[in-house]
Amino acid sequence: MKISEQTVTNVLKILNEEVIPAQGCTEPIAIAFTAAKAREMSSINDISKVVIRVSGNIIKNVKSVVVPNSGGLVGIEVSAIMGLLYGDTSKDLMVISDITKEQMKDVVKFIEDTSIEVIHEDTSTKLYIMVEIHSNNSCLSVEVKHLHTNITQIKRDKKVLLQQACNDNCFNTPEEQREQLSIELIYNLANSIELEKIKPLMSKVITLNSAIAKEGLSGNYGINIGKIIQEHIENGFYGDDVRNRAASFAAAGSDARMSGCSLPVMTTSGSGNQGMTASLALIEYANKMDVEDEQLLRTLFFSHLATVHIKTNVGRLSAYCGVICSAAAVSGALCFINNNSLDMVSHAIANTLGDVSGIICDGAKSSCAMKIATTIYAAFDAYVLASHGKYLHGGDGIIANDIEKTLKHIGRLSQDGMKITDNVIIDIMNSN
Repeated sequence: MKISEQTVTNVLKILNEEVIPAQGCTEPIAIAFTAAKAREMSSINDISKVVIRVSGNIIKNVKSVVVPNSGGLVGIEVSAIMGLLYGDTSKDLMVISDITKEQMKDVVKFIEDTSIEVIHEDTSTKLYIMVEIHSNNSCLSVEVKHLHTNITQIKRDKKVLLQQACNDNCFNTPEEQREQLSIELIYNLANSIELEKIKPLMSKVITLNSAIAKEGLSGNYGINIGKIIQEHIENGFYGDDVRNRAASFAAAGSDARMSGCSLPVMTTSGSGNQGMTASLALIEYANKMDVEDEQLLRTLFFSHLATVHIKTNVGRLSAYCGVICSAAAVSGALCFINNNSLDMVSHAIANTLGDVSGIICDGAKSSCAMKIATTIYAAFDAYVLASHGKYLHGGDGIIANDIEKTLKHIGRLSQDGMKITDNVIIDIMNSN
């Protein structure tokens, strides 16, 4: 497969747009970013009211997750006011990374003293946030849609200061460039791309994501599934094998992140959990199996780009758990790291998708770490089966004979088939 230099350039643009650092769960951070932008654009000093309009999927992913640097607080109001008072939009998804304990006292007092209204916006847009700042005679609003820092409208009173159209494909890289992606292209490019073109980004993935996983293994976060798996490896309840170690390491990062750990992670397709799933199991595998550094970097390139490709079919937010996309990429990456064929890579990915595609996304919270462990175990099983020539065939449920058709089926399942599921999940969460 001949790959042009322009294609390489396009793919690297996509990768650098999709694999970026963030502190904390990306949905609370997106609210903080929107509020920080509102303050930045406003001359209002006497704020009398703050209105936060959000889609159901934002509510779902903010309701139960601890906001970093908040002192253990959760919720939409906390995220918004942290951003409003002390956020720095120049840091994108690291917008509240420098907030101090002293500043949090101001945040808590502001929440106690100010009228704050959260409105569940009736919109079909999965990722929707609008923050309005009101005074007695003025209002400033900022709207974000589809991507976590994608500002689509800014209004002061009735005057539109910024208006830009946006749909689900409003990436900086054009849709036609993303449509060039395929598992075959990603596989061949991972084998052939000049290492120096991917080393800085993939090295950052290793450094940041490994740091939070190690923190999760050493600290007390959430349900601590990563740490508990490790403890049961050491006491002999689980076998001391690379599969258990990989699941433990990957889940530990999510344990820490969902519980408000302030360490940043490298996200993939808008999600830290997806970024950690796509990387941590492979990093641990490479460590245990003495894989050479170059092969690990190329494998991580494959895994993250395959995650982006699979997730693009699913959409940014969905009732379909996003770590399934990353775990499917990991199964293919396990084939890649062991120098297996493109056919085996494709079969491993399909095996994973045929196995765990029923896992729902019911918001960001402690159980995300459990889902990461579950899907990593499934990825290893899918890889082992493919390596033995055992794989799901076209017509086996949602699986097609061609991997790209299978990915389209996954997109249809998540975007069309699970619409009602998403609404029911949100209704259940709102009733708790």
